[in-house]
Amino acid sequence: RVIQSVVKSTKMKKTITVAWQRQVRHPKFGKYVQRYTNLHAHDETEQAKVGDLVEVMETRPISKLKRWRLVRVVRQATTTR
Repeated sequence: RVIQSVVKSTKMKKTITVAWQRQVRHPKFGKYVQRYTNLHAHDETEQAKVGDLVEVMETRPISKLKRWRLVRVVRQATTTR
């Protein structure tokens, strides 16, 4: 499984935190609501930065929390300062 999402944190060594956003239909009201899941992905070369759009791939367990790895940086973040 491959997911494209935005990097939220790069504070750990060789690890990025990615916020995976998806829309789920509410069981009672039928309205679509947004759900977020924070994924921990392995970034061996530490090339991803906060705000980058990245592609992560599901993989074997790498550590206690890491079950994903970085495939590529799709689009780099734009700085607005």
